[in-house]
Amino acid sequence: MSYDPADIETRWRERWRQEGYYEADPDEDGDATFITVPYPYPSGGMHVGHARTYTVPDVYARYRRLQGDNVLFPIAWHVTGTPIIGAVERLKKGEEEQLSVLRDTYNVPEETLQDLETPMGFARYFIEEHYKKGMRQLGLSVDWRREFTTNDERYSKFITWQYRTLKERGLLEKGLHPVKYCTNEDNPVTTHDLLEGEEAEFQEYTLVRFEGEDGAILPMATLRPETVRGVTNAYVDPDGDYVRATVDGERWVVSRQAVQKLELQDHEIGGDSELSGADLVGERVTNPITGDEVLVLPASFVDTDNATGVVMSVPAHSPDDYIALQEAKERADEMAEYGIDPEAVRAIESVPILTVEGYGEVPARDAVEEYDVSSQEDPALEEATQELYNREFHQGRLLEAYGEYAGETVEDVRERFRDDYRERGAFGAMQEFTEDVVCRCGGAVEVAKQETWFLRYNDEDWMAKTKRLVGDLDTIPENTREQYTHTVDWLNEWPCIRNYGLGTRLPWDEDFVIEPLSDSTVYMAYYTIAHRLDEIPPGEMDRAFFDTLFYGTDAAEAPDERALELREEWDHWYPVDYRVSANDLISNHLTFYLYHHAELFDEANWPEGITIMGMGLLEGRKMSSSKGHVVLPGEAIDEYGADTVRFFLLNSAEPWQDYDWRDEAVSSAHGQLRRFYNRATEVIEQGSPGDPGVRAAEPREHDAPDEPDLRPIDEWLLSKLQGVIREATEALEGFETRTASQAAFYAMEEHLRWYRRRADLDREGARWTLRHVLSRRLRLLAPFTPFLANELHERLAGESAEDAGWPAVDESREDPTVEVRESLVESLTDDINDIVDVTGTDPDVVRVYTAADWKRSVFEQVVETGPDVGAVMSEVMSDPDLRERGDEVNDLVQELVEFVREQEDDRLAILEGTEEADVYADAVGFYEREFDADVRVLDETGAEDPGDRAGDAVPFRPAIHIE
Repeated sequence: MSYDPADIETRWRERWRQEGYYEADPDEDGDATFITVPYPYPSGGMHVGHARTYTVPDVYARYRRLQGDNVLFPIAWHVTGTPIIGAVERLKKGEEEQLSVLRDTYNVPEETLQDLETPMGFARYFIEEHYKKGMRQLGLSVDWRREFTTNDERYSKFITWQYRTLKERGLLEKGLHPVKYCTNEDNPVTTHDLLEGEEAEFQEYTLVRFEGEDGAILPMATLRPETVRGVTNAYVDPDGDYVRATVDGERWVVSRQAVQKLELQDHEIGGDSELSGADLVGERVTNPITGDEVLVLPASFVDTDNATGVVMSVPAHSPDDYIALQEAKERADEMAEYGIDPEAVRAIESVPILTVEGYGEVPARDAVEEYDVSSQEDPALEEATQELYNREFHQGRLLEAYGEYAGETVEDVRERFRDDYRERGAFGAMQEFTEDVVCRCGGAVEVAKQETWFLRYNDEDWMAKTKRLVGDLDTIPENTREQYTHTVDWLNEWPCIRNYGLGTRLPWDEDFVIEPLSDSTVYMAYYTIAHRLDEIPPGEMDRAFFDTLFYGTDAAEAPDERALELREEWDHWYPVDYRVSANDLISNHLTFYLYHHAELFDEANWPEGITIMGMGLLEGRKMSSSKGHVVLPGEAIDEYGADTVRFFLLNSAEPWQDYDWRDEAVSSAHGQLRRFYNRATEVIEQGSPGDPGVRAAEPREHDAPDEPDLRPIDEWLLSKLQGVIREATEALEGFETRTASQAAFYAMEEHLRWYRRRADLDREGARWTLRHVLSRRLRLLAPFTPFLANELHERLAGESAEDAGWPAVDESREDPTVEVRESLVESLTDDINDIVDVTGTDPDVVRVYTAADWKRSVFEQVVETGPDVGAVMSEVMSDPDLRERGDEVNDLVQELVEFVREQEDDRLAILEGTEEADVYADAVGFYEREFDADVRVLDETGAEDPGDRAGDAVPFRPAIHIE
């Protein structure tokens, strides 16, 4: 029977569905395991990167079921927010890029596009036609009864309870707060809504209030306010658009883009008049700290979309500014067209404001020379700048001109200096992002200050509880623990509402919607009871209902009996054993998840573990739906089968590592599974009298009545099997899917390859051994390739791998001695092959010489004394016979000390008790088949030594002669 993935997988999918195999209900038998993964956001289709995200927790869920646990693995759909609305609007407008993604990337039929023109119609299409279909094709062991969307009325009642509780506990406040604001949708957005700039952070600039000749303020933004005494000139873009505007009652000159930013940041903007950057060139502006006038110069490098579009220059301490000034001086004659005296430009000199060890009076000049920077386009300029900025911040000491701040380091003085001059009215403030931010709708995202409700993540008690949770959390990998702690340390208030979008309305102000990252923090608790809420009218799911459900009888005056019944199910599943999520969500969603659980539930119900996922690449490049650079799971499954897709995704890297989907590698994995299937089918069809050896998970006694006589090579394979079982088990306990699958598939395949070379496969004992190993191996592979493993196991044993359970290590079959003896056979085989390859010989006779007794005595002495050449020589030279051998003994000791140093103690103990010649003699039949030659095992002291090689023999490294 040939391997037909489509046939096998279709049958098992239907069987699981009909049997409700993965529908999990409270059960007193077995431990409860609850595993979750972020619910998908169906603003587009599912690609193979998503497939890995959901398959990793599925492997763990399947493993725990095989271990006998009662496992809940649910899924739902996150539709909160504006991305789906934005996608619908782009579709209705007929935007070609959006239409291309839908038609060409996600294969939406033309006649179906109209169905996607409502937000929930759009979401439902991708839920049903992409995510659910793809997840079922992959064989995810999901309890589908519990699915919901975050727009469901009952779910909104749950979120309403959550936010009323947090507000009552003083963890929600209203106030002016910086938010990410989409200027296209006129709506606050969060990371979830962004197309670009997901990692962007708020960054506060100091605005230095320079005064123009007409008294207008030209605010210049800087992150280094202490450098204000070193300003020598300013720059504007001569081709840029600028305005004279009234800002908070004052006349300001800023770029056209800055006006909108200032208005969003709660500045009152009045009438304005337009002017070009060229109109400002040549003007002299006054430094508010020094009173000095500085010249405004033209510069094409000025970005009018950054801060105010007017830039101050500090050439003594900024390599960028130093190079820019030198280039301006070289072009001084060209300044005449702006009415600037070229000599005035050439006369500008750097003004030092601090000293820093390792640099001269003008540090920027030294940095430029050190890095051999030639122009503003030189890539080395950025490195020179960062190096100098870092040194000056930590080590730079301000000069006497700074008065009370003189002699202090920049690190110690910057904030005090800034605040001081803000109070004096010389400085202002403005916020920007650390990088460009773009909304999924395509609109620019700016910093805005809004009156909003925010979560007080900086509340000391809340932080302390969350840190305690992090301390007890099983973080996989362990080095991510500090990322959670770091996030808790820097989190401040988090705006939790938006002006519109899908989701739950803020219960006390329904003009607002709770934003996506804020309504997705404790939905794991909702999974436990979602399938049992249909009979409860939403209007009856009030505060008292959920208080009773989560806090018990004493939480409400009249406890709802229905809530108490639901509480039993919630209590059975909680806490969440593991959440599997992306590394980039540690800084927001995952830490929020910990915060809300720490506050809303008692410690016994806090999350127990989080496993982090790495990023997926496609042929070496980041996957991108918008660019069509994705692979759809359905297409991959149609070509290779679900087991191949799963196996590749799980075997190519550990979950927290990045992986690369490459067609050539996936095709190779498919070929390997096909060969495995064919080999397994041969073993099944060959059969074995008596025992297939698969019914019980418990170890089988060696003297079981249906077990045939086994030879050492059979015992070797069975012993190796126990090591594979142990390695796979330990790996899956830590979510090491690659290590586990490598052991179960590749390591075991290597052992079997050797076994097939060594064993007489027609023996009853060999047939029994192969079936026994296959049964255990299929159960090890069941979490990774569930279709293939269950199919083959049922054909082998009459029951699926899932029903047979995870194999236990049978310690009675572990035989280190037989493994060590077989390793000697394999090592000698390799040595003979090496000689045959090097010499190009087709041997007729192979002579194997084992070491003489005196060499064996030296080996035993090295083992007893330890790998210390001096100590060993002292002992062996006390033996007159050995002393007579002089240098020969010395050379041998040196060699054996190195050998012993490389061996583990247990292996050395076995080698001491092993008669080496007997091992090779027992394998003579194998060697003669392997090399089609007469193979003789001889003592080196024997007379037969035509090649004069016998004397080269060393314990456990025999000499070899081929003729």
